[in-house]
Amino acid sequence: MNLDYVRYFVKLAEVKHYTRAAEELCISQPSLSHAMRQLEGELGVELFEKRGHNTALTESGEEFLTYCRRTLDTLDEGVAQMARTARGEGLVRLGFLRVAGVDFIPELARKFKDEYEGCNVDFEFHGNRTGELLKGLAERKHDIIFCSEPVGYGNIKAVPVAARNLVLVVPAGHELAVREKIRIEEIADYPQIYFAKGSGLREAVDEMYEAAGRTPNIVYETEEDQVMAGLAARNFGVAIVPYIDVLRRLDVKVIEIDAAKSRRDIYMVTEEGRTLKPAAQNFYDFVLKQCAGKKIII
Repeated sequence: MNLDYVRYFVKLAEVKHYTRAAEELCISQPSLSHAMRQLEGELGVELFEKRGHNTALTESGEEFLTYCRRTLDTLDEGVAQMARTARGEGLVRLGFLRVAGVDFIPELARKFKDEYEGCNVDFEFHGNRTGELLKGLAERKHDIIFCSEPVGYGNIKAVPVAARNLVLVVPAGHELAVREKIRIEEIADYPQIYFAKGSGLREAVDEMYEAAGRTPNIVYETEEDQVMAGLAARNFGVAIVPYIDVLRRLDVKVIEIDAAKSRRDIYMVTEEGRTLKPAAQNFYDFVLKQCAGKKIII
């Protein structure tokens, strides 16, 4: 069905006069008459009837007018929404490691909203583990995610934008608590609280031990770095975790690790080939600009 003909029909129904309706539509009267005949032919019903010098809707025309107005209102609303979207307004759905949700992501989001003041942009924030974040990205629950290096995942684009330091956490009374810095090979024999398989940082810690030619003495495994730190504080073992705020509140000693791979990147990740909405694309470009030539330590 020709959408222009639907608009012509609504105008004629409102004006009730072919000549005046044609003038308001900026078309000729024969063109309007032809359009209405085509529309009636397609629908199989008469939409108008003569009443004196004017034109009136038939009962079928009255019924059809209700649907046309509803359809055009919906279409106009959609056009207006696409115009807002094109201006960069809308929702940006972010997924990120929980450690990034303390300062890094909130600060970026705040700076972005300040820079785009007057542009109606909202955010959804979802904290999770790397594997779940990547799954959410694939299912298009997130527009952009911030996670550990996505090893083994295809069809994605990953850019390092931040980094976090891995540290050793030991109970306050532990024999290693007198140390400020330690080599990875010195830790290997101590009972370890370790990242579970599938956790984003499991491979990172494994790589440090492999580079030193040692195998860790793993006694407990879990996916949550905060849980690892809590267990270490209660003397269940020592733990290598990213530096997180909760360490300041626990009765533990934080020791710097002297290893080449003790700093791990956090990546901004999107789907390869996916066209982001303008608001999400603007945020992506903004983060690249903010992090250009540097990695923010979180």
